[in-house]
Parts: sequence; structure tokens; C-alpha cells
Amino acid sequence: MDWCRYRFRCVWDLPAPPDAVHRVLERGEDYPRWWPQVREVVPVDGASARVTFRSLLPYDLVVTVRARRQDRGAGVLEAALEGDLDGWSRWTLLPHGGGTRAVYEQEVEVRRPLMRRLAVPCRPLFRANHALMMRAGRRGLAARLAAV
Repeated sequence: MDWCRYRFRCVWDLPAPPDAVHRVLERGEDYPRWWPQVREVVPVDGASARVTFRSLLPYDLVVTVRARRQDRGAGVLEAALEGDLDGWSRWTLLPHGGGTRAVYEQEVEVRRPLMRRLAVPCRPLFRANHALMMRAGRRGLAARLAAV
């Protein structure tokens, strides 16, 4: 097992149609307004941005996020990640009841040296940190959708 690799999957049921959810998620520059752990999004060019994340643990992760696929019809938003984390992330938005089931998948390798050194003893803590970030993101997105 490579202790520096992570695979995450979260499922959020949201009370808004997929098109409305897609419109919010495709605007990465607005994430800090509704997702507390997304501290800063600085556009690099038309397809990428430098994003700073910080959850419960006292360190920032800085990642360049480059759009790979934005397909509103298929309900897919996918990005390549490079920096403190290398890999990819994907939102898949599906109609569910009267709203949307948003499936978030991410596969990354940690590149930040300190996190690599602490990979074995701190893995459960890193996973819990991610889970807290995702929980706050779901709450923030639901509130954002209710406001628009």
C-alpha cells in the first residue's frame, strides 16, 4: 500500500436541480464564499486556478486546479490537481428525487514533504480532516443553493 495515496468518495443529496448545482460548482472562484475550508482561489488562466485549502489541521494545502472536463449535459465537472496534492477530482451530478445527488470523487497523492513523512501515523487524522472539510462543503453548498 502506498500510504501517500488517497481515494475519496462522498455523496451529497441536495435540494436543487442538477443544472443549478452545476452552475454553482463550475464557478470555482466563488468557492471561498460558501466553503469555509477553501481559503483562496487565484485564477492562473482561463482553465486553471491556484487554490488554497485549510481544514481543521494547522496547515495549508496549495494546489493548481486545471479544468479537464465540464459537461453540463452529462453532469460532470472534472479537474486535474497539481501541487501539494497531485491527481484528479470529479463531480458527477444526477437527478435524485426533486433535487440532485452529487457524487464527489478524488484520487490524489500527497506531495507535501511533511505530510509524506507523517503518512503512516497520521493517515487516520488526514482522512478525518478531509471528512470534516467535505461535511462543511455540503452544508455550505446547500445554503448557497437555497440563497440563489
